[in-house]
Amino acid sequence: MGGSHSREDLDISDSEDEYETEREHEEEDNYEDCKDETPDRSSSSSSRRRPKTPSSLDEVESKLKALKLKYPSAAQNPNAVKLYLHIGGNTPKAKWVTSEKLTSYSFLKTSRIDGRGEEEEDDDDGEGECEDPFWVLKVGFKIRVKVSAEMQLKTFKDQRRVDFVAQGVWAMKFLSDDDYKIFVTKFQDCLFENTYGYESNEANKLKVYGKDFIGWAKPEAADDSMWEDADDSLLKSPGSATPLRANQDLTEEFEEEANVGIQSLALGALDNSFLVSDSGIQVVKNYSDGIHGKGGFVNFSGGNYRSSSNLVHSTPKKALLMRAETSMLFMSPMSDAKPHNTGLHQLDIETGKIVTEWKFEKDGTDITMRDIANDSKGAQLDPSGSTFLGLDDNRLCRWDMRDKNGIVQNLANAGAPVLNWSQGHQFSRGTNFQCFASTGDGSIVVGSLDGKIRLYSSNSMRQAKTAFPGLGSPIRYVDVTYDGRWILGTTDTYLILICTLFTDKNGTTKTGFNGRMGNKIAAPRLLKLTPLDSHLAGVNNKFHKAQFSWVTENGKQERHLVATVGKFSVIWNFQQVKNGSHECYQNQEGLKSCYCYKIVLKDDSIVDSRFMHDKFAVSDLPEAPLVIATPMKVSSFSISSRQC
Repeated sequence: MGGSHSREDLDISDSEDEYETEREHEEEDNYEDCKDETPDRSSSSSSRRRPKTPSSLDEVESKLKALKLKYPSAAQNPNAVKLYLHIGGNTPKAKWVTSEKLTSYSFLKTSRIDGRGEEEEDDDDGEGECEDPFWVLKVGFKIRVKVSAEMQLKTFKDQRRVDFVAQGVWAMKFLSDDDYKIFVTKFQDCLFENTYGYESNEANKLKVYGKDFIGWAKPEAADDSMWEDADDSLLKSPGSATPLRANQDLTEEFEEEANVGIQSLALGALDNSFLVSDSGIQVVKNYSDGIHGKGGFVNFSGGNYRSSSNLVHSTPKKALLMRAETSMLFMSPMSDAKPHNTGLHQLDIETGKIVTEWKFEKDGTDITMRDIANDSKGAQLDPSGSTFLGLDDNRLCRWDMRDKNGIVQNLANAGAPVLNWSQGHQFSRGTNFQCFASTGDGSIVVGSLDGKIRLYSSNSMRQAKTAFPGLGSPIRYVDVTYDGRWILGTTDTYLILICTLFTDKNGTTKTGFNGRMGNKIAAPRLLKLTPLDSHLAGVNNKFHKAQFSWVTENGKQERHLVATVGKFSVIWNFQQVKNGSHECYQNQEGLKSCYCYKIVLKDDSIVDSRFMHDKFAVSDLPEAPLVIATPMKVSSFSISSRQC
């Protein structure tokens, strides 16, 4: 199954009226059924056994007032809301239904999420450790959820409404603008405290973000002028927040059976691309309409794959093309829980042979790496390239396959040759590096477990030129544009897009890789799924490997961003995301979040989604084909000139 799918948010008000009418008819039918089933009794007997029915609502109200019951009215309860539930998923019958005509919400601080009474929170039976208290949102008796990014809260200021995920997709509508503002402010305060462990106040926000990045906490005070470099001539805002529901702009060109358990893609910019699988590496051909056709196959269990030092512990998860794509380096993690390795293998693509096993070593001691990357965006096209980048939890370095004298090592020698640590730094404190990427000029961006994103110039790996504070969620994957102006970080629940441009004291525009950005730093933008799409993607499915489309030439701009979550491949139009006046950003609270995307839905979980090199974009199409791999299939999609 393939194609493009987008779901606009359904109009609650229209659905509500329809649903209320249905409920009224149902109630009338039920009432009539009850009358028919009532046993026949004489009027005298009924008058003795039943109180007199009030003749009007006014009489009912007067009797209730006489009882002096202390039930607060909606006007007296600022936490009063209407609660809606989305049903029908992604079917034609999908709609919002009224769950509670009137209920109330509250924010509670607790160490339990199981709904046990709050009076029990201080009880300690001495068994196990009690979790630190955290904020939960409680709505009536139906919802109790920890305040977190996983809720995927989406605000609609003009509708006084918020949507979110909590074992289903819910919407709350508030009775006044003030009630809406109170909720949003409190939610953001609780989210800050749950994320960072500090009470939400000015002093703690300054502690978390730093004075230069206070605009990340107060987006309305941030300098967004740098975002406006988007070329408006290339952008025509669509008429709806999720444009083009039809399959007219994303067309599946090819889908081929892979016959192997694909683990990752290694796309080439020349003749071939490669499918890294459980059993080996499959070569496929590059065309202007995608990748297809099977070439050679390197079988890991055959004679092509010798392994004397047991460097391969599991299926290779990282493959790196080098030397004009005639050579490939690949790593295999020790385990899923420990994605590190003490070395890697080198494949000669022309012969289909593993030519050597390299060891990671520094000062005579074996060390590990968790990731490798090319020296720069276009380095894999350099026929003489011999260096590449390495990353570990507390290490950032450059490896050289030549010896310390710059001499190519004799790979025929017995034993595993040792890579030369040519540049880098071992950090003494816990940086918790997770992922990295390089720009066209060799500058490096590194993402960390604490959400920080650091920028290193091409000349130094010792000290970051700029360190963005992040938003508290671990950065699982990171990418950067060829020119270094934009960074895309992947977290489990959202993507974060950062502009690195700033103007120095001399009026020169630079990137954060080349200078310290000072205090005129633009707030980031978030790319998210709607609560409905997030719920449909599945509870355990997280974002992974968000990437820009692929260019390796100065003066060319990436056009799209793509990420994978579960069976979804999600595509954003880069120009649209950068356009601050786009209607998607209207009536939002906090950091601007873009929900304008296309979804390609596959039958199986997607392993990877990547755009081919820009050279494969033909004249009548604005973008190179998009390649989507599931474990057993590879599909190629073309994108038309219409805005996606």
